[in-house]
Amino acid sequence: MTGVLVVTSVVLIYLAICTSYLFLFAIAGRLVKPVEISEKKEKPGYKILVLIPAYKEDNVIVEVAKQALQQYYPQNLYEVAVICDSLKQETILALKALPITVVEVKFSNPTKAKAINATLQPLFGYDLAVVLDADNIMDVQFLEKVSQAFAEGYTIIQGHRIAKNTNTSIAILDAISEEINNHIFRKGHCALGLPAALIGSAMAFDFQFFKQTMASITAVSGFDKELELAILKDRRYIYYAEDALVYDEKVQRIVDFKKQRTRWIAAQLTYLTNNFFSGIIQLFRGNVAYFDKVFQFMLLPRLLLLGLAIGTTLLSVLLQHMPLFVFSSTLVLLLIVSLFLSIPNALLKKISWKEVSAMPALFIQFIFSVLQIRKARYTFLHTPHGEIKQNR
Repeated sequence: MTGVLVVTSVVLIYLAICTSYLFLFAIAGRLVKPVEISEKKEKPGYKILVLIPAYKEDNVIVEVAKQALQQYYPQNLYEVAVICDSLKQETILALKALPITVVEVKFSNPTKAKAINATLQPLFGYDLAVVLDADNIMDVQFLEKVSQAFAEGYTIIQGHRIAKNTNTSIAILDAISEEINNHIFRKGHCALGLPAALIGSAMAFDFQFFKQTMASITAVSGFDKELELAILKDRRYIYYAEDALVYDEKVQRIVDFKKQRTRWIAAQLTYLTNNFFSGIIQLFRGNVAYFDKVFQFMLLPRLLLLGLAIGTTLLSVLLQHMPLFVFSSTLVLLLIVSLFLSIPNALLKKISWKEVSAMPALFIQFIFSVLQIRKARYTFLHTPHGEIKQNR
């Protein structure tokens, strides 16, 4: 009995730290107004390169490339470059028929970092580089919004990635997870003066800085985390442009959810083990932002946190231990409040019993994801897009 209580107490301490962290930034995102960019009457004329790496994305990439050409931004000031890796020949021909740059690459072990670096190195003459995923569709004002932020002096800008589809229960829950991340790790962080977290796409950078920094990025998975750590170590700020929207396809099936989360958890564990001690060192050097990022790697996925909190509450009932019950049930309530504070009203309205009933299955998939992270640490696990009819 004593051993069980000790283990449960340790778990609850960890849960309390994680929950307090999430609650702090959830509140900050609601109560503290972040710095906003004022629209200038004279629009800046920055030259922008839009990079779209596409690995086996024949289902979506042609339409994405067409949509990328529909920006309000002057057409002579931006170029769309699609990086083709393992695409079908007919897809490549369709892309070459568009007024875009088509770059063909091939690697034995493909990664997004390799594809971007192969494209970037011979290029020059741009002010900004924008990175999208192969399923991303920019809002027509996206380039205009990031150029305005760049004109204000922000050299690293994370846009607001938002769900393109909510056509299945899994897609709705994935969209909710995305918005919670946006609220806590971007809006909430910027509200308290910390840099926003990068997300891997819908990002804009000073071109020369991006080209130089990317040259040292070798990540198999989660290149944005390695890139973010390099940025934070250099004590640079990442601005969150909440009104610069990019529509992102949400996973629609449990099998794709599992594959995606396995890749993400593997990357998170890799960066935690590789940067734990450097995070502590940077903290003592006054680099709170770098330490904060390393601390984020210590956070379990929120569904696992919630499951553990509920599990310890049920265990406290079985043990008939009132202090543990009060503490654990308080954590459950606090975690639920943190999550609800972070979800936009439009998505809250989409939650029904169908979505709630899908959560136990997702919890189980998270467990399987943790058990299969070894493969994902050394091999890129591709998540297919455009295989199921979507809604906007």
